[in-house]
Amino acid sequence: MTLQICWLVLLGLLLAGYFVLGGYDYGVQMLHPLLDSPDGRPAQRPGARNAALDAMAPFFLGNEVWLVAFAGVLFGAFPHLEGHLLSGLYPLVVAILLGLVVGGAAVQLRGRARGARARRWWGALIVCGGALPALCWGLVIGLLLHGVPRRADGSFHIGLPEVGTPFVLGCGATAVLLFAAHGAAFVALRQAPERARTARQLGARLVRAAGAVGLLPLLLTLFGAGAAVRNHTTAALLVAALAAACAGAWWFLTHGHRTAAFAATCCATLLPVPLVFAGHYPYLMTTPSGAGLTIDEAVTDQATLTILSAFGVLVVPAILAYQAWSWWAFRGRTGQRHPHYF
Repeated sequence: MTLQICWLVLLGLLLAGYFVLGGYDYGVQMLHPLLDSPDGRPAQRPGARNAALDAMAPFFLGNEVWLVAFAGVLFGAFPHLEGHLLSGLYPLVVAILLGLVVGGAAVQLRGRARGARARRWWGALIVCGGALPALCWGLVIGLLLHGVPRRADGSFHIGLPEVGTPFVLGCGATAVLLFAAHGAAFVALRQAPERARTARQLGARLVRAAGAVGLLPLLLTLFGAGAAVRNHTTAALLVAALAAACAGAWWFLTHGHRTAAFAATCCATLLPVPLVFAGHYPYLMTTPSGAGLTIDEAVTDQATLTILSAFGVLVVPAILAYQAWSWWAFRGRTGQRHPHYF
């Protein structure tokens, strides 16, 4: 395996890791008004809507290290891809960052609000801070699968017509529902039995809805108006694995297997990343016609990759060790071993 492939695999693993870990942050933020009451309805007591946020509190913002690492690898090892990707998808990238900033600030400031009206405003911003990045990541995946238009000067660019296609919008809606279901499975794993039951029921409905909405981009692809992948067999296997993960998540949530359900939603949220990379290989970005930017054109020179590898050997294990330690340190259900945070 060449250094180019190693760094491409690392790039995909970092993004997939962020989808898994940052994904349940998005889901909890979107669902926190519903997940904090045993009956699944928005809680009315001023201090009652903290339990779901407390479930993710020990890991909140710490999960963003995966996104930072992904950006670092993208800038360092694939500078030409970074130039095309960020410029071509600039509006969506800005929206993702805006959602992260607004959601992060709202989560931490909501508990300091003194009035019910202020809490409602901060709560609404928390929901938007989870829904906006989830939607935009789904749109990015949809655009990368469908193909990004290329100008005469060779640059990639998107506009409202490209984002507004049924395939891309279907991918965005599916991502929102899938991340929400992932957040529900996470809360079910971390919460007390009463709220865990509510989270499982809500998560099962969301997985079912994600599967139903996900049929739209799949059918569009089958009829030639969806994804323009090159490696059809690999893409078909990954789509089948994604469908199996969603079906497994629904079954486990329905039957109360919390750990298995969370593992299944983890698989479902990370599979879109290898679908993009493996489906287009050796291209990293393509146009709707199938041409695009190959890995050889996107990667930096061999000498730079060799130097970066020395840092990667130290940094990547450190990230993994930190993540493993944080999960071990804050294991167990919320409220049993740890204080309330938000």
